[in-house]
Amino acid sequence: MGKLFGTDGVRGQANRHPLTSEVALKLGMALVSVLKSGGKKLKIVIGKDTRISGYMLETALSSGICAMGSDVYLVGPMPTPGVAFITSSMRADAGVVISASHNPFYDNGIKFFGSNGCKFDDEIEQRIEGLFFSSMRGLEEAMPTGINIGKAHRIDDATGRYVIFAKLSFPKNLTLGGLKMVIDCANGATYKAAPEVFEELGATVILDSVNPDGLNINENCGSMHPQNLSSLVKKNGADIGIAFDGDGDRVIFSDENGDILLGDEFLAICSIYMKEEGLLKNNGIVTTPMSNIALELLLKKNGIKTIYADVGDRYIMEKMLKNGYNLGGEQSGHIIFLDNINTGDGIISALKLLAVMVRSGLPLSQLRKIFAPYPQTLFNIDVPYKKDIAELPKVSEKIAYFTEVLKDRGRIFVRYSGTQNYLRVLVEGEDYDEINKIGLEIKEEIENYFKNNN
Repeated sequence: MGKLFGTDGVRGQANRHPLTSEVALKLGMALVSVLKSGGKKLKIVIGKDTRISGYMLETALSSGICAMGSDVYLVGPMPTPGVAFITSSMRADAGVVISASHNPFYDNGIKFFGSNGCKFDDEIEQRIEGLFFSSMRGLEEAMPTGINIGKAHRIDDATGRYVIFAKLSFPKNLTLGGLKMVIDCANGATYKAAPEVFEELGATVILDSVNPDGLNINENCGSMHPQNLSSLVKKNGADIGIAFDGDGDRVIFSDENGDILLGDEFLAICSIYMKEEGLLKNNGIVTTPMSNIALELLLKKNGIKTIYADVGDRYIMEKMLKNGYNLGGEQSGHIIFLDNINTGDGIISALKLLAVMVRSGLPLSQLRKIFAPYPQTLFNIDVPYKKDIAELPKVSEKIAYFTEVLKDRGRIFVRYSGTQNYLRVLVEGEDYDEINKIGLEIKEEIENYFKNNN
């Protein structure tokens, strides 16, 4: 059987397999077939980011879903967590997001949510995939006719509904009045919702990258280009900068000095604050091996447990539910506040940090001083294909050798990207020069392997 789903749905270059109209049509049909029980007509929400290819894939998905006798509810450009919220609040049977998140505009992706707003687990994805690769045998006979064919509806006030929902995550007795902030929406899915949320809560907002044209999503802006945020904060004398990725499920920050704050620092600030306020369930958080080891050490001193999940907010969510935790996230800026929503939400995450700032009266540069990360170096290596690391003998030997050299002074973490053809090498330790040298040697060994075995 072939493979469609990665760590975050189906992703690739738009109009090339597997991101073609034909695949989208068949995925829509397979989705309904897997979820449908008896003669019930399903309700399925579809949202997208601002990529030009979103129109094409939205139409194809809608066609496949309607062809199988279910109704589609189109919300248009909407942050991924917004689609999850609408899906749950409408009691829909599933939600679909058309987005490639932080990737360039020419890529796209398709990811599915269940009726509870959580991303589908591996078992459901495998069933959809299995049906897709079975040549859809039997589906034509199951396609309804006449009045039983599905319809497509458009929800015109979806953004407004989500804005109200997001604002409810901010304490009712607080306001953002007096705060000046830069908001970089990456010309992506948050370009409507984010400005409304922060302005309505009283902040003075300086907007950037809120004019999507289908081609400029993530282009020198958003969470993947923090230098843009840093520059704008310093230029405008802002108290904080907030940058989202293309689909709005991740966020990074700049303090008032233009220094960038990533997921680990965010988790340190919010988890310790929540514990002090009695809001941190089971005194623990969930993160991934990409987090800095200094985070675990700091949280341990504060009586907070650290649980590790595989990379990807879906796996973080699974561990949170299993262990009864209400806070989890990763260094890249995917943060989940389970008391509010069942997926990573950049806007809600920003509101949580802003609430700490307002209540403490401290600038972000002061709040972040509680966390001192170990030096890290990260290399993203382009690879022509993905092969198990254990099957790269010299690479594995070099990793094992340097792991022994570092022992408890640091660590090495090597993994393939779930969404792109990258092999990521993360090295962490007390001395930057040492870990950078180690990272470069492992990188060179990887490049030599693929050069000689391509």
